[in-house]
Amino acid sequence: KLSLALAATALAAPCAMGYTPQQAKASAGRRDLLKNAAAFTAAVAAPGLAGAYDLPDLPYAFDALEPFIDAPTMKIHHDMHHNTYVTNVNKALEGKPAVDIVTLQTDALSAGPGVRNSGGGHYNHAFFWDEMIAPDAAKKTKPSAALQAKIDAAFGSTDAMKEKFAAAAAPGAVFGSGWCWVVVNGKDELEIVGTPNQDNPLMKGVKDEIKYPILGLDVWEHAYYLKYQNRRPEYVTNWWNVVNWDKVSDNFDYVMKEHKGVPVRG
Repeated sequence: KLSLALAATALAAPCAMGYTPQQAKASAGRRDLLKNAAAFTAAVAAPGLAGAYDLPDLPYAFDALEPFIDAPTMKIHHDMHHNTYVTNVNKALEGKPAVDIVTLQTDALSAGPGVRNSGGGHYNHAFFWDEMIAPDAAKKTKPSAALQAKIDAAFGSTDAMKEKFAAAAAPGAVFGSGWCWVVVNGKDELEIVGTPNQDNPLMKGVKDEIKYPILGLDVWEHAYYLKYQNRRPEYVTNWWNVVNWDKVSDNFDYVMKEHKGVPVRG
């Protein structure tokens, strides 16, 4: 009864101002249109909300990295594991202002496990996919002159760097799950560092300072177990056969110029 009374009052108000019922109905329709237009304008003008991170497509087929990384692993790794990180970071940030995924890394530790684990997982994997390429194409790439000079200064040679990287990525160094990285530090020098779980050197508090990855390897078991089982060192060694040094050189150039984390897709 109350609803009927309110409806009658709403209809009577325009009639009291000299409108016929038909005119009142048309006036109400125009008001609804204006309200809808205003709502749309407000939505467009409002700051973006989180939830916009996407799973980026692989830049190659699932079997493109064979025989060094197998197609079943790539499909599971990308479609299931990476997709889960994207889904969960979007849930963790639901209703909050949108932040680009690189910026999100900085305070990920204080933002809580949803951002730290899933936001880190999204960034790390998006970074990982784009630094690899089919083996035949990888053979044609090499570090830029500037990057090679930094490698030689920090490690002595590319082979020596790979040896140090293998030691840093070994099960005894990154125990359980984690990542191994080549980074640019605050002195613009190269280092090799490991991080646990989905942490990365862009996160404040993970290392003594924020460091900027130019190359990274996923050493979680889901990245290699179908093909290599418990032979992580073999996986690490074989992985160099699919590294795209042109992309790594681009990453290095970006970091040296901008002193920021490398942007990723998704």
